[in-house]
Parts: sequence; structure tokens; C-alpha cells
Amino acid sequence: MAMGTIRYWAGARAAAGTETEPYSAGTLAEALDTARAGRGPEFSRVLSVCSFLIDGDPVGTRAHSAVALPEGGTVEVLPPFAGG
Repeated sequence: MAMGTIRYWAGARAAAGTETEPYSAGTLAEALDTARAGRGPEFSRVLSVCSFLIDGDPVGTRAHSAVALPEGGTVEVLPPFAGG
């Protein structure tokens, strides 16, 4: 079990109601399941369209259950952005 920080951007921040929160999880899937707890369906909907970076590295299409989280790492939650 690793500990680190989840950082939400733009619409993900609004849906989460916070800019950052700690994680204590082994995988990205575990961290996101914990983050969903106690939040409404809008937050889950937003997460379903987000991209994720782990310490700056894109998760891409890998299964979230297969993405190990590092101790002291940062998960960036990036909703789709308009513009360029």
C-alpha cells in the first residue's frame, strides 16, 4: 500500500470539491474507488472521461487495476479540455 496525492484539474476539481487529496492504495483503481466513496454520480461520470498521469507518465489505456501507485507519488486527474 502506497501513500501519495491525487490532484484534480478543471472540471474534475469542481466535481471532487477539492484540489487535492491523499491516497493510500496499491493501484490506481483502488485509489479511484476510495475517491468515489461518499461522492455522487456526477463525480463518477467525470472520472469516466478523465485521463490520468502518475508522476507525469500517462496511464493511457492500461487497466487501472494494473497500474501500481508509487510511494509519495502524484496522480493527476485530467478531464477533457477544450481549445488547444
